[in-house]
Amino acid sequence: MTSAALPNASPDIGFAESSLGQSLLRMLAEGSASNRTIADYLLRNQVRVTALGIEELADACAVSTATISRFARDLGFKNYAAMRGAVAETLQSVLQPVEKLRSTIARKASAASPALESLNYAEAAITATSRALAGAQLDRIGAVLTKAGTVYVMGFGLSSFLAGALAMHLQPFCRHVVEVAASGGTEVAASHLANITGKDVLVVVSLPRYTLAVVPLTRFARDSGATVVSITDSPASPLAELGHHVLYAHSAHPVLPSSSSSALAVIEALAVSLMTSNKANVAKAARHTEAIAAYLYGEHQIRTGSMQKKEGARRRRTVKPRGSTND
Repeated sequence: MTSAALPNASPDIGFAESSLGQSLLRMLAEGSASNRTIADYLLRNQVRVTALGIEELADACAVSTATISRFARDLGFKNYAAMRGAVAETLQSVLQPVEKLRSTIARKASAASPALESLNYAEAAITATSRALAGAQLDRIGAVLTKAGTVYVMGFGLSSFLAGALAMHLQPFCRHVVEVAASGGTEVAASHLANITGKDVLVVVSLPRYTLAVVPLTRFARDSGATVVSITDSPASPLAELGHHVLYAHSAHPVLPSSSSSALAVIEALAVSLMTSNKANVAKAARHTEAIAAYLYGEHQIRTGSMQKKEGARRRRTVKPRGSTND
């Protein structure tokens, strides 16, 4: 039931991409309510599961031990112990590529304050995210955004500021950008998305804790024919199956519900890919800089001084010396 994960993936993504992880994802999408709960727990807590007895897992998932046993058999295992062994085997293959990185983090964290430890986790999250992403994937999404009639950007709760940052980055390079929840909550977002069509793109950002409204609104956009780009943390995310294109940003954090550092890095990488995708966008970037220069501290003063010097030089060239005669 196990297979090696991609060597550059983060642990959560690597586990989900294994054969066992794929089986769990199918159960998460198609199983009963209790089976979805168990699959979700296994996908998010692989290391913990390897140390849990069947009673402890049943308590964690609020189901009976009989339900856990049936779940294991539905996945093709003889019993719970065999399934737990497969989880451990899969984890071993997943963690080998990142074991060195984990050791480095642990050494740093042992001597660090909680605040500095948080920075170490942010660094590790960005590293893991970068290793799992491909530049070609970002370029394909950039091309989709360029062709879109309207790009809708959506994020709620802890992801709302990420959606705002993405909308700001996209604005100069896309025909029309709408941040669907910028001026309100779910009702305002739903009103904006009522106009979405097959010519449009929805970029949705959601990290744990996921907001309830984000799933039905994203599904509505997809059912309306729009292309969906999901920026989320894991294949176990409810947005993973809804995205035509999915960008994973590692978000695990020892204190916070999730870390946004790598998601912001992904957004910036997508913006750079879009900016540099063609000569027209490079020119747009230059015009955008020109347009906002007067409103940036330092830029206006430098620009004004330069213009004044040029104007002064021009006047000196055109003013004739006193006492000169006309031809």
